[in-house]
Amino acid sequence: MNLLRGLFDGDEDDLFRAFASSLEMDLWIAEEDIEGSLAHVTMLGKTGVLTADEATTLIDGLSQILEELRTGAWAPDESQEDIHMAVEARLTDLVGVVGGKLHTARSRNDQVATDVRLWLKRRLGNFEAALRELVTTLLDRVEADGQVLMPGYTHLQRGQPILLGHHLLAHTWALSRDLERIQGVIARVDRCPLGAGALAGTPHPINRHQTAGHLGFSGPIENAMDAVASKDHLQETVAVCSICMSTVSRMAEELVLWSSAEFALIQRDERHTTSSSIMPQKRNPDSAELIRGEAGMVFGHLQALLTLTKAMPLAYNRDLQNERKPLIESVLRTTASIRLLAAMWNKLEVRMARFEGELYGDFSLATELADVLVDRGVPFREAHGIVARAVRWCEGQGGNLELLDGGAARQFHPDFPSDLGLWLDPRAAAERRTSFGGTSSSEIARQSLLLRKIVEDPGSP
Repeated sequence: MNLLRGLFDGDEDDLFRAFASSLEMDLWIAEEDIEGSLAHVTMLGKTGVLTADEATTLIDGLSQILEELRTGAWAPDESQEDIHMAVEARLTDLVGVVGGKLHTARSRNDQVATDVRLWLKRRLGNFEAALRELVTTLLDRVEADGQVLMPGYTHLQRGQPILLGHHLLAHTWALSRDLERIQGVIARVDRCPLGAGALAGTPHPINRHQTAGHLGFSGPIENAMDAVASKDHLQETVAVCSICMSTVSRMAEELVLWSSAEFALIQRDERHTTSSSIMPQKRNPDSAELIRGEAGMVFGHLQALLTLTKAMPLAYNRDLQNERKPLIESVLRTTASIRLLAAMWNKLEVRMARFEGELYGDFSLATELADVLVDRGVPFREAHGIVARAVRWCEGQGGNLELLDGGAARQFHPDFPSDLGLWLDPRAAAERRTSFGGTSSSEIARQSLLLRKIVEDPGSP
């Protein structure tokens, strides 16, 4: 029986009923819905809106439904259009007409808004924990492999020698900001809409602060219309997911590149690879590729949610039924991607010899030679041109910067020292970058310590 057909004659069109049903997505928030109802009924009993016996009867019935849901003994009736009505119908079956008092002093509008916020409070905690795990994993790799030399790239072209720890910390700092953003979202989600009604509140003597406290919220949302109509917390959640997935996807792309035969900088754990269906030698980086794909899905969900809400008049509109799919999938996909990336970085092998070997015999120390001239008073722009000509000369000789050792460099400028070879050591070049935030090992150690404090303190950043 549809509990909402009282105003109308006859039954709903089957096509419309199927189209309007939200039960499929409601299953994600079914437990939260019942828990919200339990808190609501408890409050109604304490404020005298319901008698003690009525409240006890409803609480016992709801508790049974919750247990049935968790054990699989009960599933929502598909004839009901949403989880709220399905629960109320089941409750009425169990306790009789008093079940109709469940909905006193609330609307489905504030009910579903509460359900979604409860779901977010729990799952965003998992999101935050996954981020901390990934940051910790990367910091562990910095500690283990941070001193490995590698080419630093711009435009995917070799630029300057850096330490691997410097590269990993760049990603780690970005993830720490994601951590800060998700903590902000959690704080703003932590307000309870229940009791707001459809938009105007209720004349019944309810206690919204009591209900909020019962459900673990920091307090109720101040304005009843804002409580049911505003969806900025959903937009912000998916936006944070998207920003985080942008960083995660970049890291996944690096693992794809670095594990290729052309780069061969890392060896992936075989548990995170698949084989080709036709080429037996292949170890495909499917895990990293799937993460890149998940990023695209999350970005699309953000656009969908923004478009859904961009011109919606206050207060609730049925369009908002579609908010849950982009929200829930974004949170779950992002959390899973973060955890998988952490597992990949925890198990992969860094090929130190390959990393460092790539720095000998190329031109990545050209900036170092320009700085040699700058230290001797040559304007940087002039030094830049001098070294560029020297590089072209080396290329024409079929060699590299090592050809400039001795007196060869002085044909380009007399201020080049005779011991120029001392400046052509990649590790020394990296260690000379001691400026705040530079690639030197001392700076890597400083940053790592600071990030450890951030990730290990639940109240940080």
